[in-house]
Amino acid sequence: MKILVTGGAGYIGSHTCVELLEEGYEVVIVDNLYNASEKAVERIREITGKTLTFYRADIRDYEAMNGIFAKEKPDTVIHFAGLKAVGESVDKPLEYYENNIAGTLCLCRAMRENGCKNIIFSSSATVYGDPAVIPITEECPKGVCTNPYGWTKHMLEQILTDLHTADASWNVILLRYFNPIGAHKSGMIGEDPKGIPNNLLPYVAQVAIGKLPCIGVFGNDYDTPDGTGVRDYIHVVDLAKGHVKAINKIKENPGIKIYNLGTGIGYSVLDVIKAFSKACKKELPYEIKERRAGDIAVCYADAALAKEELGWEAQYGIQEMCEDSWRWQSQNPNGYEG
Repeated sequence: MKILVTGGAGYIGSHTCVELLEEGYEVVIVDNLYNASEKAVERIREITGKTLTFYRADIRDYEAMNGIFAKEKPDTVIHFAGLKAVGESVDKPLEYYENNIAGTLCLCRAMRENGCKNIIFSSSATVYGDPAVIPITEECPKGVCTNPYGWTKHMLEQILTDLHTADASWNVILLRYFNPIGAHKSGMIGEDPKGIPNNLLPYVAQVAIGKLPCIGVFGNDYDTPDGTGVRDYIHVVDLAKGHVKAINKIKENPGIKIYNLGTGIGYSVLDVIKAFSKACKKELPYEIKERRAGDIAVCYADAALAKEELGWEAQYGIQEMCEDSWRWQSQNPNGYEG
């Protein structure tokens, strides 16, 4: 089978391409490199010793996408491409809606035109908003999102659902991720945010390497064991393997399916800082700041459905996630740029 991976040079995309190649799939990456590096593509080849095809193209460019589909004829699309910084989405809503939604519409048109009707979509636990139940199951109603990034995931889930409703020959799997962290064991690929990181883990890693002075902890008065926010952190390699399992599912023509990909364990911000301090063998400085607008106290998954239907469950704990993040950061202090 040939899998076309949009955003395949990005953080989750690159790790997924490694797992796909290891499982014997043919891989075609489409990435505009807006928030990624072609070095990631080279390193995927190095890690696996396998060949893959890379196109530098934008999913919003219909002519380019149509040409790639006509030439490559993939069986399935794994769709990661999109802007993903929560804070930036609040400042740049038009850019987020245009890139994430118009880009996906363009991608789906090219898929339909070329008879490729299998898509695995990179969604997010963000769609649950402030969740009605903890742990969060797939039955939990979608909530009110707190930022445009979240709304793009929310709307795209609906668009892809409607696509299947209109034409039952489409197979759509919506994977709702919790908080991916960690890096490949080789230390050759990992998260390489441009500018100041938005997410906790790359920020912690950059404090550990000395690029940033101190970790900001937003709020210590939540109703949690230590007062800091609790999240479900999942190793990016576990997450990548979830996509490989989703391809097995799509071969069954399942119609539309939704799965949470998380560990089912909640770790607080301070838990993560302690685990990372242990990994890099030094105490990391942090300071308590005001709560951030839109943050919720507790968010973790019930991933039982993915175990039951996909045969997937997370294997790695928080300590391994931090050790692998530190290996990537310490071996690549400037990310792919050096």
